[in-house]
Amino acid sequence: MREYHATDIRNVAVVGHGASGKTTLVDALAFVSGSSKRHGAIKDGTTLTDHTPEEIERGYSINVGLAHAEWMDSKINLIDAPGYLDFQGDALAGLIAADGAICVVSAVSGVEVGTEKMFREAVTRLDPVLFVVSMMDKEHADFDRIYQQIKDRLTNKVVPVEIPIGAGAAFRGVMNLFARKAYLYKPGIKTGEYTESDIPPEEQANFDRYYQEMIEAVSATDDTLLERYLDGNEIGRDEAINGMKEAMKRMDLFPLFAVSADCVIGVHALLTELVQLMPSAFEMEEIHALTGAEGSKTVEIHAVDANPFAALVFKTHSEPHVGEVSYFRILSGSVRNGQEVYNATRDTVEKMGHISVGQGKERTEVPVLYAGDIGCVAKLKQTHTNDTLSTREHPVRLPPIVFPEPIVEFAVHASSRNDEEKLQQGLHRLHDEDPTFETHYNAETHETIISGLGERHLEVSMAKLRRKYNVTAELTRPKIAYRETIVGRADGQGRHKKQSGGRGQFGDCWIRMAPRPRGAGYQFVDKIVGGVIPSGFRPAVDKGIQEASARGILAGYPLVDFEVELFDGSYHSVDSNEMSFKMAGILAFKTVAAKCKPILLEPLDHVEITTPDHYLGDVMGNLSGRRGQILGSDSPQAGYTTVKAHVPQAELHLYATDLSSLTHGHATFSRRFHGYEQMPAEAAQRVVNESAKNRKEEAEVD
Repeated sequence: MREYHATDIRNVAVVGHGASGKTTLVDALAFVSGSSKRHGAIKDGTTLTDHTPEEIERGYSINVGLAHAEWMDSKINLIDAPGYLDFQGDALAGLIAADGAICVVSAVSGVEVGTEKMFREAVTRLDPVLFVVSMMDKEHADFDRIYQQIKDRLTNKVVPVEIPIGAGAAFRGVMNLFARKAYLYKPGIKTGEYTESDIPPEEQANFDRYYQEMIEAVSATDDTLLERYLDGNEIGRDEAINGMKEAMKRMDLFPLFAVSADCVIGVHALLTELVQLMPSAFEMEEIHALTGAEGSKTVEIHAVDANPFAALVFKTHSEPHVGEVSYFRILSGSVRNGQEVYNATRDTVEKMGHISVGQGKERTEVPVLYAGDIGCVAKLKQTHTNDTLSTREHPVRLPPIVFPEPIVEFAVHASSRNDEEKLQQGLHRLHDEDPTFETHYNAETHETIISGLGERHLEVSMAKLRRKYNVTAELTRPKIAYRETIVGRADGQGRHKKQSGGRGQFGDCWIRMAPRPRGAGYQFVDKIVGGVIPSGFRPAVDKGIQEASARGILAGYPLVDFEVELFDGSYHSVDSNEMSFKMAGILAFKTVAAKCKPILLEPLDHVEITTPDHYLGDVMGNLSGRRGQILGSDSPQAGYTTVKAHVPQAELHLYATDLSSLTHGHATFSRRFHGYEQMPAEAAQRVVNESAKNRKEEAEVD
């Protein structure tokens, strides 16, 4: 492979909803360009960028995939982004590494929720976007319908540049409005052979309509072109292309193309327009990176070879027999094979051995990569996703990728006790590979919790765990960390007396218990007067009460927010000791707490749901069914409402799945811990009964 510099590099993320044809399009672009020797297919598991066993088995993208196409003396780095929202973290990483996006829309299914989310994400990042209507060869394909959907649901600034000739089984070519030519493909041949011709007479009226629309749209974005258009002068092909490119940079226009990646129809022209319309890596805006010991200063990063090296690791992928492979985008400078670089994020030095360019699962080693390019390197020791690689002389930290927060949780248990250590190691490696997969240990419930962006995300993660680390694990509903407290007052005695020959045990205390405000915690008050209990034994009473309160009264959960007043007792000059008074404190707690009207507290989360207005009623009804307390709502944008509520954690398991089903994937939500509140009597009784049942079963096993 020849060496490419920033002016000849196009970095393009291919985004859209799952099953819209992104991966097949990337495969076709690489195949037609000659960079890949085989045109694969999803059904055969042979596509270029879906090569992991999990992707082949399921038939959809899970990881961000890399390929490239060499065309018109340029290198197009193609970043295949997963379409399903469970894997949105990788899709966002792909956008970060790119300078523009191809938004793929199925000619059959049309605009879907994944299309909307990824298009808006690209626009938020100010990335030029072009649309591709894929699968034009499929039954019920309809270019005009999809074009109108994009106008209605995404942007009215979309304008066709290539339009189809026929649809479904009759799809046989495309007409390029810039070139004013038709490209007719030979039926049944998937090698991309075509003939260039004038516009077919039967298509002339359709061509003229779309051509006029495109010229008007381009002219409207540039005063000089508009003046020429209004004067009746013809706007040439090169002028129209340049006008379109500049308008794309300003988000004023979004060109639209039509292809069949399976049949390789329209792919040649799309490659040409990618080179002509997409900005080069050199043309993109500078990035502001942090520098200085405390990261308090900023420096501009430009895609210039002569500048100091700076690159962002946007993906880490673990491979058997290879280890971790780090994919990086060079924002500045260049890097050579074997060069030592500085990881400013982790303050460590790494050696860039065997720098490569990725083409699906294959990697081609190269001697050097320049500013703007994308490469990969294996076996970096301390480097992970979101780390910045730079030089020791000019250390910088690039803006990190902001990954979405996990919204689905499960408890995970190794199928074999012997695999517990391997399970923990595997889970942490999965997190290094995928930051949207998180794991932590809940000390209260004694469970390892994993969380992710959806059930499908966690199911795939467990499949990776089995394949890569040979660990089989089971997922269960996480236990809820309930609390107990008291709402009444009472007093009573705890008396521990034991004689077993020789020196005995004696401890006697009287305590008074009362509730404290929610969140106030535990307080021990020593009200002993006259030395009825020696001062050295009183802390033992406190210790016994705390130990007993950790096991609760009702269902075995910690008792919180209460006060204990030690006000009387007695001791024996020989038989009393600290252990005796600790036991007395335990007995006193059990006696008195049961008389103080104990209740169960449940943890609540503060939840914010943003939903399209036409789903608002369903969302509110669902929250009420989950015992949610609606706090209020507001409208962040036209057509959307954000609902705020407090909802018991016990009612939120798999809420993300239900919300997606209710709103067809259009609603989003976030949650954070709010606090504890009293549980309704009926719900509390179910927890108490379940706890008693579990304790009985555990006792029978023992």
